[in-house]
Amino acid sequence: MKTVVLAATLGLALSTAALAEKPFTYPFDGSFEDATFAVESAIVGQGLVIDYVSHVGAMLNRTGSDVGSDATIFKNADIFLFCSAVISRQVMEKDPMNITHCPYGIFVMETDEGVMIGHKDYPDGSMQAVENLMQQIVAEAVGN
Repeated sequence: MKTVVLAATLGLALSTAALAEKPFTYPFDGSFEDATFAVESAIVGQGLVIDYVSHVGAMLNRTGSDVGSDATIFKNADIFLFCSAVISRQVMEKDPMNITHCPYGIFVMETDEGVMIGHKDYPDGSMQAVENLMQQIVAEAVGN
């Protein structure tokens, strides 16, 4: 019985988390290269250091045939990973479990529909400072 209750609770938690994770996306009027440069510049302009750039699009394109797929998901897609010592401390002092959201990521993707910049939707409450930072960076990158 405990296993059934635990499984149901876990399933509900995961489905609730999945609903909360619809990303914020913003169209970019320009090339993928211009968008990645704009995102990088906006992050660095906030005094932050980019820890890693994940080249998700290149990885998926490179490995598609290895996993039995010929679908092209992205023409290009990168995720810029970074953290803010000030904001991370602020949100983790409110709730140490906010560590699960660090590092923060902003993605740039290109599909047949165009280039888009975005970030995930962080939980309301103690993560609002991170979401504000992400929106500020993305707004600068898209030229708002």
